[in-house]
Amino acid sequence: MCRLLGVVGASAGRLTDLLATELPGFTELSAEHGDGWGVAHWHDGELRVDKEPTSAHTSEGFTAALSRITTDAALLHIRLANPGSPLVLANTHPFRSATVAFAHNGDFSPADAVDDLLEPAMRAAVTGTTDSERFFLLVRQFLRRTDPVAALSSAAAEVRRRATRYSGLNCLLLTEQSLFAYADHDPDSAVSRRRGPGFFPLNYLVEPDRVVVASTGWDQPTPPWHHLDQRHVLEVRRSDLRVSRHLARPELLPVAAAVRGPSGILSGPSASPHG
Repeated sequence: MCRLLGVVGASAGRLTDLLATELPGFTELSAEHGDGWGVAHWHDGELRVDKEPTSAHTSEGFTAALSRITTDAALLHIRLANPGSPLVLANTHPFRSATVAFAHNGDFSPADAVDDLLEPAMRAAVTGTTDSERFFLLVRQFLRRTDPVAALSSAAAEVRRRATRYSGLNCLLLTEQSLFAYADHDPDSAVSRRRGPGFFPLNYLVEPDRVVVASTGWDQPTPPWHHLDQRHVLEVRRSDLRVSRHLARPELLPVAAAVRGPSGILSGPSASPHG
């Protein structure tokens, strides 16, 4: 299992300043979630990713990256790998394309549950062994056809439909326009039973100059923090910090087919700015 942290600021600043309150508690969690760390952020119109398959708690690279990065939008991830999963860069979050970055908390099995939905180009893009990378590639595939809210909802619905079990599909998606957070976990999973009901929820904080979304693990009092409801997507727009909550709305159409469904959303190989 893993921990997630994302932020959008009203203006660019050092990441250590944007997340001054949250970083100590988040970093402390890497004493347990110590199998890798990663940071994705936007800088001068370019999506950049720093990551290592080591513990953020002891990594000089993590400390250096946080001190160096200046941005208005970022997502951070610390990893607790499933038993037997290799601790290599290819399995370390965030995963990215040229225009989107993605990090996941939870797991599902089998890890290749959605592989038969992936188009050949997406299957060829798999570099690691995790379920999380395949979840991301399915999200990317849906992004070619629809908006991020529907893409996250649709990919998660396909995982739930095809996996034999899942513990959590919580994730953060960073695009050029917005940060998205999706909340989805199985309260009856072995992880939820072992960790308790407070382990998987995602919470978010809205302030005049920034919006933060985070996994649990340190003090997040309500208020001012808010709970993101199960199977909802939080959208934080970079241009004006506008915060929107969306009920998941999966488009359960044949992933590789080019058809127009009742919603009028085209599902096919059309171009998208997100993929």
